[in-house]
Amino acid sequence: MFQKFNTTQYPPKIKPLLVWDGKCGFCKYWVTRWRKISEGKIDFDTYQNAAQDFPDIPLKEFKKASRLITTSGSVHGGPDSAYKSYEIANPSSPWHGWYTKYAWFRRLSDWGYNYIAKNRSTMFTITKAMLGSNPLRFRHYWTIYLFMFTLLLLVVLKFL
Repeated sequence: MFQKFNTTQYPPKIKPLLVWDGKCGFCKYWVTRWRKISEGKIDFDTYQNAAQDFPDIPLKEFKKASRLITTSGSVHGGPDSAYKSYEIANPSSPWHGWYTKYAWFRRLSDWGYNYIAKNRSTMFTITKAMLGSNPLRFRHYWTIYLFMFTLLLLVVLKFL
């Protein structure tokens, strides 16, 4: 499980910074997507480059989870780094509010994040199968799979 930090004494000066694992294909895919969605409101850097700028956050914690560090020094980790990023990009996004308000949503998000983090290569394969290889142009293949499954189910039920 990743450790949560509330603040850092070394905040970025100009805009929030999302720190992620540069060796992770799954992470790179989603950072590419978030970079487009955030429209320049957030900077992105790998922990391999940025960790030394935050000596009060242990390197091992950067390896466990993404971190969004705001200009005020607040640190959002794991799923909340994504939720807060969405909120910065689109203030009407409810995800960060739910994460901070509802314990059940926070526990579910943390569990899901840890599961994905431990199975990154499998999740990357599933992501590309469902959404396509280009994070800037999603192809919703999951709709085709759902249609084929429904069709197959109807055929099977007809012969039962």
